[in-house]
Amino acid sequence: MKKKLVALLLAASMVIGLVGCGSASDSKSTAADSSGSSSESAEEITEESVPAAGEESAAADIDTSEHVVITYMTTGETPSGTKDKFDEMMVELNKILTEKVNAELQIYFIPWTDYLANYNLTLASMDGTVDLVGTASDWLDAWPNAKNGALLELSEDMLKTYAPKTWASVPAENWDLCKYNGDIYLMPEDNYAQWTNHGFIYRLDWAKEAGLKDGVHSWADLTEYFRYVKKAYPDIIPWDSDGTQYAQMVGGYIQSNSNYVSIDGLNSGAMWGGAKDDLYTIYSPYVTETDLLVEYAKLMKEWDDIGVWKTDVLNNTVSTNRDDYRIGRVAAEQHHTQTWTDLVSHTPANTIYDDNPDAETGFFYFGEESQNVVALSITHGAMAVSAGSKNPERALMVYDLLRKNPDCYKLLCYGVQGVSWDMDENGLRTTPEGYNQDTDNINGTTNFWWGRNDDLEIRDASRNWDEIDKLYEKYDSIKIEYPYGQFVADVDLIQSQINNINEIHTNYMKQISYGKYAGTAEDIVAEYQAALEAAGINEVTAELQRQFDELYK
Repeated sequence: MKKKLVALLLAASMVIGLVGCGSASDSKSTAADSSGSSSESAEEITEESVPAAGEESAAADIDTSEHVVITYMTTGETPSGTKDKFDEMMVELNKILTEKVNAELQIYFIPWTDYLANYNLTLASMDGTVDLVGTASDWLDAWPNAKNGALLELSEDMLKTYAPKTWASVPAENWDLCKYNGDIYLMPEDNYAQWTNHGFIYRLDWAKEAGLKDGVHSWADLTEYFRYVKKAYPDIIPWDSDGTQYAQMVGGYIQSNSNYVSIDGLNSGAMWGGAKDDLYTIYSPYVTETDLLVEYAKLMKEWDDIGVWKTDVLNNTVSTNRDDYRIGRVAAEQHHTQTWTDLVSHTPANTIYDDNPDAETGFFYFGEESQNVVALSITHGAMAVSAGSKNPERALMVYDLLRKNPDCYKLLCYGVQGVSWDMDENGLRTTPEGYNQDTDNINGTTNFWWGRNDDLEIRDASRNWDEIDKLYEKYDSIKIEYPYGQFVADVDLIQSQINNINEIHTNYMKQISYGKYAGTAEDIVAEYQAALEAAGINEVTAELQRQFDELYK
């Protein structure tokens, strides 16, 4: 195939450079944002829009006489305690794949330790050991890898022939978001309702005790809540933070008090973007919003005085705060909506609801005051094909089955029915009698974050769907779509400046976000901004603007 040959030749010349193309946002918490619970379909796909029954694998004249093994590369740990049930699932899945397309699947896991470097190195090797590639535009270097030739160009004819159901179910405008330089490289996870926007999960029953009858809906409410908890429950650490969440906190404060929309993937602090009413004029609020940053610094000093966290928070690198929230030992957890969908639900791990029938959980999401919510990019999770794949056509056929065939989907995502999951009379997913979480759980172990499909998802019976649906409906009513999905920054000339800016942001924002700075808020913000300017933040902004002007104007 001509395009494959071109991609292979290009990639061979770029292998050495590719390894250094990692995003500055490679952190385990960012990666974990890709997992999460499901919800109902956000967009209906009718049967009329996909090929008729019987053409699961593609046209009848495709030669599948040779049995092939397709390797799917994903981030995550190789199953250990659940290995037996994982292996049992894979046997059943491969029976179906063999019957339909004479192929079998094996999964190659990239462990979380140094995951981005190892992921890029594996992909860059181009030795044919990887076929399907779980990827993402914002945390797994999809566009740098496409640019450097490690991902295969997927022509419309290829997709129509070898992944017909996926092709038919993805709208044309979504395929456009999967293009680099006019060519499709990604198959998006665009039919799965997922929210990974951050905020504070808190005890709604305690907020009501504090006089916040409708719960927490602003940073001022949150401060009042923390103050009450510390007074009413003196043995409780309101939020036992591990001292690493400074960037999410200040980013959430800016989002909540402005119309700033950040560009994903440029650096861990998401320090550049546009405004909702002027998306393509690039700025950094970290140097333009001085008054806002001073207000934030003062508020964090107030939180430190209240005792929201432990006095040694900056040295507290290991925290069990989320587990402690489950059992009622802390009053808040800072994370994303998908985590709240778990903590608001009466799962076996959340014993606060068993121990206290009046216990309730609320969620204050960043951007609530300003109604500033941005939908997750449809390429936050996407599947690609390695340019080094020896069987790209069959890889697409396998992916089409994993994404669109109900039996394959349920096996890959949930395991063997009756062993790792079951279904109740309401069509909700339950656990079978005698189920052991440590040995029988398959849900999530395959890390299929690149093709989840709400048409085939089975809702977890333990989830509080009334509350989840209510919040999702609110999000849908105020959200804007992520506007920068096709922006691929050329950072070669500004990477050293971005690295220096990252270091400055980390050093100062740790102090500011936990109220551990000396002097006044005005002084520390002025010092921080002066350091950013000396490191070249204005020059980086100007270069990004130049690239935006070329792409969008």
